[in-house]
Amino acid sequence: MRFAGLGLALALAACAGVQVETPTNKTAAIVVDAEPILLDPADPARQSLGNFAYAGGIAITSRQTQRLHGLSDLKVWPDGRFLAASDQSDLFEGRIIRDRAGRLIGISDARMGTFKDDKGVSLFTFGQVEMDIEGIARFPNGDRLAVFEQRDRVLLYPRGGLPPRSAPMPQVKFEYNNAMEALALEPLVGSDAYRIGIESTGATFICRLSTACVPDIRLDLEGLALTGLDVLPDGRIAYLLRDFDARRGNTVRLKIADRQGKVLDGMELARPLSVDNFEGVAAVPLRDGRFRFYLLVDDNFGSYAGKPTGQRTLLMAFDWTPPETPSP
Repeated sequence: MRFAGLGLALALAACAGVQVETPTNKTAAIVVDAEPILLDPADPARQSLGNFAYAGGIAITSRQTQRLHGLSDLKVWPDGRFLAASDQSDLFEGRIIRDRAGRLIGISDARMGTFKDDKGVSLFTFGQVEMDIEGIARFPNGDRLAVFEQRDRVLLYPRGGLPPRSAPMPQVKFEYNNAMEALALEPLVGSDAYRIGIESTGATFICRLSTACVPDIRLDLEGLALTGLDVLPDGRIAYLLRDFDARRGNTVRLKIADRQGKVLDGMELARPLSVDNFEGVAAVPLRDGRFRFYLLVDDNFGSYAGKPTGQRTLLMAFDWTPPETPSP
């Protein structure tokens, strides 16, 4: 939903209520056009950042819709299927296309829809305060979970199109529009468990559909803001931090931490690398013991206060080789 930063940078971050076209209640197939992007436009040969190997990146657009913007979170599965949501309650689903080397090159089987209220009306109808989704997840049974900022709440969307209902959320006082930003399932805790992260503090909470949320670890923000997280199969936590200032531009850091919050590894995207307002992160285990991380940009619909920002909807992939743990 926002760039991170102070003063004007924070103001610039607020999506500014940009509206491109009104979504319909119908889910529609779209064709996604993908333009390849380099990790480092100043050094096209560069392919790694420490233990993270660049596995391709694309700028995505579609000629079937003007709503492929403002994407604030995503989750990706090993077979390439993905689920994403936007600041204006758009639902974006499809499948990652990889080349023979396994690099990200495109998106297929894409569909756009909209999240609705319990009466079947698109949340877009009620304005930005009601529709600002910042985190998305899907349980194995197909139920979807969404966390919202501005009017802070968590909604469970049952599979089959049944009406949404409220789900447990942290019972703490939130800073307006700087609150629940990150969401991931926690299957090691329980089949109905999920983790919520707070943008301004890095505090995380373990929640379950069957009971209340309880405080858990606080992630080290390193002076930035938390924008997304995912949980690896062994319980390690991948989380995304971002900042923005007019001089340096965007700074984005991907961190990998253990269950106690101790950072195990990480990487940073900043100029001259390809970087923008990354808000979504998804972790996918690979067969060789590595993990692929997909990072997604919220382009704020490409404008602020009626003026173009030049932002694009970017999706980038990085394959992480975990560092060897020294023997005791």
